[in-house]
Amino acid sequence: MNMFEELVNPLDTKKLRQKILANKNYPYFFVDDFLNEDFATKVLGEFPDYDDATKLGKTFNATNEAKKVQVTDSSLFPESIAKLSSLLASDEFIKKISYILDIPNLVADPSLVGGGIHETSEGGRLDVHVDFNFNDELGMYRRANILIYFNKEWKREYGGILDLWDKDVKKCHAEIVPIFNRMACFATSETSYHGVTPIKCPPGLARKSFAAYYYTKEPPSGWDGKRHSTIFKARPSEWVRGYINMPMQRISEKMHVFWVSTKQTIKKILGRH
Repeated sequence: MNMFEELVNPLDTKKLRQKILANKNYPYFFVDDFLNEDFATKVLGEFPDYDDATKLGKTFNATNEAKKVQVTDSSLFPESIAKLSSLLASDEFIKKISYILDIPNLVADPSLVGGGIHETSEGGRLDVHVDFNFNDELGMYRRANILIYFNKEWKREYGGILDLWDKDVKKCHAEIVPIFNRMACFATSETSYHGVTPIKCPPGLARKSFAAYYYTKEPPSGWDGKRHSTIFKARPSEWVRGYINMPMQRISEKMHVFWVSTKQTIKKILGRH
């Protein structure tokens, strides 16, 4: 028995592929009881608590992404989490995901840019967005996301729901509650808007997941040649965020880039004299 067969419960790849092919507007699926129960429990047991995770990884506290920490350095992963990361990057697993999504030649990201261990505490959120579409380090095009959740006894009223939207962020295609040992997967594109609803779990809890992203050397069909970073949009009910908070965040980001560039220019000029 190889690692895939040992750690992952049987997947009905044909049925999942049919679901994808029937839903070209937003190709996604999710699978419950994805991992072997004992292995999933070991992974959960090795997740750092939120405060420890902030010491290991990168913390986000911006308007669009708040009270979230991600640990992408695989050298910091405990044994079972490292094993999970290797599993998601294995040839056998990638071939199955490539078949299900009908995306040939998928490649895992060894650096886990933006992926790895994710934890978001009470009061956190991730606004609706499309992901960056090109990985400069790999020189490849982003094509798919996989998220595995490790939240026992998570209730819908705690929020933290993965919501999938149409290109105009007017219609929600799906809401996926991040319950323990559920795996969600979707093809990324210029219209694959998704987010995480505000988290209202009790203090001391955190929404836990592990993320892996996949790429191709070839551009997706219809590629317009334009690279972009993450693009955020407000949900229909989020008028203040859409018309005030998000525009202010964009202005702040542009000002930061301007001042950094200005300081670098001044240093270069002073260095010449």
